[in-house]
Amino acid sequence: MNFKQKLVHLTLCRGASWDIIYTILKKDPQLSSLYDLHFHSFLSPFKTAASILEDLNSQRIRENILQYEQNHIGIVTIFDHEYPLLLKETYKPPWVLYAKGDLSLLSAKKRLAVVGSRQATAFGIKSIELLFPELIKHQAVIVSGLAAGIDAEAHKTAIRYGGRTIGIIAGGFGHIYPEQNEHLAKGMMLRQLVLSEYPPHARPQKWHFPMRNRIIAGISHGTLIIEAKKRSGSLITADYALHEGREVFAVPGHILSPYSVGTNELIQQGAKLVITAKDILEELKI
Repeated sequence: MNFKQKLVHLTLCRGASWDIIYTILKKDPQLSSLYDLHFHSFLSPFKTAASILEDLNSQRIRENILQYEQNHIGIVTIFDHEYPLLLKETYKPPWVLYAKGDLSLLSAKKRLAVVGSRQATAFGIKSIELLFPELIKHQAVIVSGLAAGIDAEAHKTAIRYGGRTIGIIAGGFGHIYPEQNEHLAKGMMLRQLVLSEYPPHARPQKWHFPMRNRIIAGISHGTLIIEAKKRSGSLITADYALHEGREVFAVPGHILSPYSVGTNELIQQGAKLVITAKDILEELKI
């Protein structure tokens, strides 16, 4: 196996945390001894050594990796030139991204994350309709999470206006969640781009979603929140963007609407209030 396949194999091992992989790469940057006996002794201090070793010896995992490539599933590691520089600069970026679609979107000059409530209201949808034509005209690539509500509307509207869009999913390509967005996701896998840090067979777990949000924010130059309740997952994405020093934008809403509490509070905390697309474009310099 080449270095890339070895790294993918290592990330698929149970118990191989980000920190353990980092330690292994410091010891053996080319993973040349990954399958050697003396490497086993190097692993021994780790509590999860037994499960890592078991999976390193798994022929099934090796065959799966080869099948991914045969099924046109792109694999982009942090060491590949296609890996987005913005994401590489974040805290503990994914070692591996699985991709289906147009990888050139990873090098787009300006990517804007657009996220919001899963229960999109007419106001939220109209806000997207108002802002997107100008954003698409200026070639902003729309990044979102292929979730119900605002996320799905963002992807669909970008496509409808002839723009480009990237979907970041929790779980693997074989288990799109929610199911109602499977058709949208499959279309994006053909003509746009869908990414996941989880292998195709992985079912989405609850903890995958906040981890997915860190990639949405990390891959983007700025993040726009359109409708968010007080404890919305969209606010997690905004927090990640803030921590990485990225621009955060929010569409203000009616003070009596529960779907505007999160966005209005973001504005109080310093997010840029968005009324027109120009408010975003002038910050992203596009």
